[in-house]
Amino acid sequence: MARALVRTVLAAAVLATLGCGSDDGPGDAPAASGDGAFPARVKHKFGATTVPARPRRVVVVGLTEQDTVLELGYEPIATTEWYGDQPHAVWPWARPLLGDGRPVVLDASDGFDFERIAELRPDLIIGVNAGMRKPDYEKLSRLAPTIPAARGSTDYFSTWDEQVRLVSAALGKPEEGRALIEGVKDAYADAAAAHPEFRGKTATFSQNGFYDGLIYVYPAGLNTEFLTMLGFTINPKLTPLVKRPGEQVGISEERLEVLDADVIVFATEKPEDVDALEKVPTFGELKAVSENRAVYTDGTLAGAVYFMTPTSLRYALRRLTPQLEAAVAGEAPREVASAPQSG
Repeated sequence: MARALVRTVLAAAVLATLGCGSDDGPGDAPAASGDGAFPARVKHKFGATTVPARPRRVVVVGLTEQDTVLELGYEPIATTEWYGDQPHAVWPWARPLLGDGRPVVLDASDGFDFERIAELRPDLIIGVNAGMRKPDYEKLSRLAPTIPAARGSTDYFSTWDEQVRLVSAALGKPEEGRALIEGVKDAYADAAAAHPEFRGKTATFSQNGFYDGLIYVYPAGLNTEFLTMLGFTINPKLTPLVKRPGEQVGISEERLEVLDADVIVFATEKPEDVDALEKVPTFGELKAVSENRAVYTDGTLAGAVYFMTPTSLRYALRRLTPQLEAAVAGEAPREVASAPQSG
């Protein structure tokens, strides 16, 4: 299944309603510790939203914001399924933060489920990574204060740190949000300093297979910070091929040489993904592949680099850095690297 971060995933990956919880809706979620800074005024692409008081019924209508909401000490009463069929749409790296929480899971495959959202009686709606358009924002704002993406952002997957700033401001915890951002950047800076061999090396981040004859790869600035913060330079051959900001570049089998770089990270999810890639005649011609400089993730690590939240980025740093070290040295195994039992 395609794992594109815009049209491909939204068309193909958000497939099923995964609602959890009773029809009556959950009770008030536990309030976050500390009073927070309220009223909070958050500027965004459609103007500004005021959150008058500490929210207790936070509904996440975007694809990934539950991670940051949880990390800031709030328990959302609803999340939104993107892909992966994870319990409550919360992946392993964030599951300890959820604890015994059981948020309702919304289905966004046909757009926002306004009726279901209204039934949840939210006092804050977060959708900074939701592809929210102005009519959506206006309709959701009638239900509760609503936070869309930042000014000038793409519909999906604006920079991870900008998303954290918006979410933390809405939750009355802007300082905690800044600390989250700095903590992640410091951790990556430390890893980059420990691996000077990464600096200046080119890298390509690619999906796990071909869909309708194309494999989708990520140009600089589109969910590639997990590589650039470690010192890598994103494959410059991709930049001229970008058609619209915020979208991946689709490459055919015949032009696969465009992917070649010092390192390629394939967001594979299972061993069969690698097998399928190796059946493509031009795949083996990539120098990064033939010289053991390609990384093949497992499903959870692939999800972590797609999510690009502070929580998932820390998980990706732990799991991916050793694999990148092996790839730069030409010693990467041509197989999916499984997660350690400790997760």
